[in-house]
Amino acid sequence: MPIKNYTTTIAPIKTIGEISKILHEHGARKILQEYGDNGEIKSVSFSVDTPQGEAYFRLPANVDGVLIRLQEDQTPKRDRDQAERTAWRILYAWIVAQMAIIEANMAAVEEVFLPYMITAGNQTVYEAFKTEQLKLMGDAQ
Repeated sequence: MPIKNYTTTIAPIKTIGEISKILHEHGARKILQEYGDNGEIKSVSFSVDTPQGEAYFRLPANVDGVLIRLQEDQTPKRDRDQAERTAWRILYAWIVAQMAIIEANMAAVEEVFLPYMITAGNQTVYEAFKTEQLKLMGDAQ
């Protein structure tokens, strides 16, 4: 079964605008688009006020990963442009779902987006975990 949104024709910049809108509607204080060397937007970063102070988050669109999947699925359109459109639509759908959880008081914004919270070393919490700069209690030796 092909991945979600693999046929989208919505331009990444439109989707990123929709992402910015939903983040703003849910209390984002700052929203930033980060570009790669090729001029492609690679992530959207934002900040929100939390009880612990202002927290920053980076939400990447893994276009390379989506491109691999489109090629594996042998979808009709499986070029980089389609992968970029698809990656941003998937991210948008995920953010909408996370905001529904927040709106329902099932979780706080910092709880939902914790893996994407930016640390003092300008890494996300997940990146710090992945590179073993963040250890879990079970990892303590």
